[in-house]
Amino acid sequence: MRCSLIIFFFAAIQHSFAQQKQIQYLSGIDAKRTVQWDFFCTAGRNSGEWKKIQVPSCWEQQGFGNYNYGRDYKTNGKNARFYDEQGMYKYQFQVPATWKGKNINIVFDGSMTDTEVKINGKAAGEIHRGAFYRFKYDITSLLFFDKPNTLEVTVSKMSSDAGVNNAERLADYWVFGGIFRPVFLEATPKQYIDYVGINAKHDGKFAMQVWAKGLTQNGFVITTITDANKKIITTVKTPVSKTDDNIIVNTQVRDPKQWTSETPNLYNANVVLQDAAGKKIYELNERFGFRTIEVRYGQGVYINNTQVKFKGVNRHCFWPETGRSLSKENELQDALLLKEMNMNAVRCSHYPPDKYFLQLCDSLGIYVLNELAGWQKFYSTKAGEPLVKELVLRDLNHPSIIFWDNGNEGGTNKELDDDFVKWDFQKRPVLHPHHRPGNQFNGIDCNHYEDYYSTQKILNDSLIYMPTEFLHAQDDGGGGAAMEDFWELHWRSKKSAGGFIWVMADEAIMRTDLNNALDANGLNANDGILGPHREKEGSFYALRDIFSSIKLSLSDQLSGNFNGEIGIENRFHFLNTNQCKFYWALVDYSKPFDRFDGYVVKQKGIAVSPNISPVQKGILKIDLPADHKNYDALVIVAKDNFGKDIYKWVSKIKTNSSLLQNFVTVKNDSTSLKETDTVYAITGGEVSVVLDKKTGNLVTTKNTANDYVLSFNNGPVLVKGNAAVVSSKAYKEENNQVVEFTYSGNMKYVKWKINASGWVTMNYEYSIEGDQPFAGISFNYPENYVLSSRWLGKGPARQWKNRIAGTPINVWQNIYNNTHTGYSLVVYPEFKGYYGEVSWMELSTVQGKLYIASPDEGLFVRLFDFYALSDAIKPHPEVPAGNISFLDCIPPIGTKLAVGLTTNTKVYGPQSELNHLSGSKKRTLYFYFGMPKTTASKEQYTRPVVDDVF
Repeated sequence: MRCSLIIFFFAAIQHSFAQQKQIQYLSGIDAKRTVQWDFFCTAGRNSGEWKKIQVPSCWEQQGFGNYNYGRDYKTNGKNARFYDEQGMYKYQFQVPATWKGKNINIVFDGSMTDTEVKINGKAAGEIHRGAFYRFKYDITSLLFFDKPNTLEVTVSKMSSDAGVNNAERLADYWVFGGIFRPVFLEATPKQYIDYVGINAKHDGKFAMQVWAKGLTQNGFVITTITDANKKIITTVKTPVSKTDDNIIVNTQVRDPKQWTSETPNLYNANVVLQDAAGKKIYELNERFGFRTIEVRYGQGVYINNTQVKFKGVNRHCFWPETGRSLSKENELQDALLLKEMNMNAVRCSHYPPDKYFLQLCDSLGIYVLNELAGWQKFYSTKAGEPLVKELVLRDLNHPSIIFWDNGNEGGTNKELDDDFVKWDFQKRPVLHPHHRPGNQFNGIDCNHYEDYYSTQKILNDSLIYMPTEFLHAQDDGGGGAAMEDFWELHWRSKKSAGGFIWVMADEAIMRTDLNNALDANGLNANDGILGPHREKEGSFYALRDIFSSIKLSLSDQLSGNFNGEIGIENRFHFLNTNQCKFYWALVDYSKPFDRFDGYVVKQKGIAVSPNISPVQKGILKIDLPADHKNYDALVIVAKDNFGKDIYKWVSKIKTNSSLLQNFVTVKNDSTSLKETDTVYAITGGEVSVVLDKKTGNLVTTKNTANDYVLSFNNGPVLVKGNAAVVSSKAYKEENNQVVEFTYSGNMKYVKWKINASGWVTMNYEYSIEGDQPFAGISFNYPENYVLSSRWLGKGPARQWKNRIAGTPINVWQNIYNNTHTGYSLVVYPEFKGYYGEVSWMELSTVQGKLYIASPDEGLFVRLFDFYALSDAIKPHPEVPAGNISFLDCIPPIGTKLAVGLTTNTKVYGPQSELNHLSGSKKRTLYFYFGMPKTTASKEQYTRPVVDDVF
């Protein structure tokens, strides 16, 4: 009896599967989980003989053929030709005997570029032209069920259709060859549902177009809608005739949970095809969301009757080791990084992505612009029509997809516009992304790379403005730089629909022909917010702050009369702040000689979430303990309705003077002075400082506890303006030795003072007028001697005047690197740059330690020379004289697009203007040259008598 039950159970399972589409993968499912096929490459590396290849893959990354960047036709001129090798694949497979009597298709999710398919030596159908689209062949009549089948695929890297090459391969990205997405078989009964198109509105109105095939009898379509908990919401029965091409299912769902980027509620439609007697013939399941898209001309883009601003970025399907072929992990990482940047949208440039990425966008809540390829040239109508159909039918039910993009920057064949509408049951709007004015479509202007003031002009015109590319993030420019001004402009404009930054990640391919070096094709593809392996560049941190859906009016320094009330702005479109959680903590920063970075949490609590409607303002109340001023800083974290961190704010409670109390120490012991005709030498404790009488500059320092002399000298020198010593004097101030210089020119005075503790104080005052990139003083120090830095100040990324956002005050540490942003080899964060609100900094060098501190707010420390935007003549922005600078203001950065630099940064808005300076500036700096004595314990070793490495 038990055996009979088991047989019946498995028979029932098999029958159930037989009523659904069955899948058998011939390749692997992604770039990480591949299957080995036989492969023959006709030209280039490893050509001329049968070998093995992993599928899916780009064959260049498997060591075959040759590389081309899509702009090689432009770079190398009319005599250049793209490599055009072919790849021939073979693979043997068996088909389950249970599939006899079924329809069987072979499906390719993506193959670059022309693909010819044979089964057992016979053509499966016409050659498919177009790389990024799912296509299939009915191979039922070509298969063996009693022996292995042979699959032969010939892939031509260059298409025989010049229009396909124009659209897909004359482009500003790497172009590859190969079966780069999965290949699988699908089996269905003879009577089945080919596909369904769902249009579910936010008010609960549900319509579904059902395309049944092979019907030999009349029957019914039973549609059951269930929620995320598999609770049945409704069931509807719709008759279907054997003569129907398609039928429409209509129903109304009461109070559905809506799909938005903030509330990505998904439902399932279980669609069953029954015969007249009620027997199940076929079954499928489709995920969908209830949401409505509206373009209200002259007003904005509305989702579910609410105006939405897209905080977006352009994304390529790309990974350095595997090219266009991605793993599930790659896809998830990108989706999570988008959410971490507080973005809500992505443009799939310049081709449709892997389907798994769209599934992630559905479930995580990311609005999508799904794009037909066409970088700056378009498909012919003949070539494009079947590709639009393949694009739309694969993706039509994803609630995340808000727009279809018909090409890019001139790659738009307008004859294809109505094809999107023809195949899309939802009739989503179609866009024409473009880099020139006058190409608006469906009431939306997508013009690329406008500056701040031309953006302002467009937003004051009649059209909705949504740049599908802006603030080009090449090198260290664009991206987060100037974005705070741009985003505030878009946020406050009624006609803005937001925009999409170019681009998410640097596209540096691992060159298997060049010892696995990373190659971004020089300056062409290093234009990402992230590095090629998704390393976080400075703009990442800035955008996370700027795009935060919760805005707190919390400055870097907490007010002395803080009463626990903080201004808050809710920039969610759909969530009330009472759906978020707010946590606070009182912390003490790591000290200069501690062995850890960051801070230690001393007290913490949860704030009551205020009741603030979307896009409204209010007050967040934090009930701090009475002794909160005894701690170094206040930290506040906001979490969204899924418990994900939105942003973390840090505000210092103590002033710099208080934070430095146990670091910059004072002793009442004696100090000494030696004076010659040319120098002053002042000594306190273990430290001596030598100053030039003529120039007022530091000549050298010495610490008797150190083996080496620090080569920190030749300052202070004004980075703007001029100065000449007029007089100098040395005197005693209590137990301290003082040397004071007065100047003509822009420097007024410099006062050096040494204490018996060894700490040196430098007070100075200067004046500078006009518009300046920077102001302050510099010293010299050899860059090649530096090992690392550790500081209490803004970080972890370096800053620009127009990219301060996203750099909270904390204790950070960075090892020396010479990263030129976007160029291999990369280490992030960059070591060299400007670092703001520095309270103290420790520089570790091969000559020992150098400590710098200031009791004043607003100090920027500049570390060495660096490229921000590379140029053939000189770097931009200019850097100050010297090697290490102590500044009161820093320059803004512009943008770069290929070889074109925008160095007139003021066109990017108020923050991108130079510093408008007037009057004088006073500042105090503290120095300790060497390692202060922090312990009375003895050394644990015996020093060598002679150590002359340097």
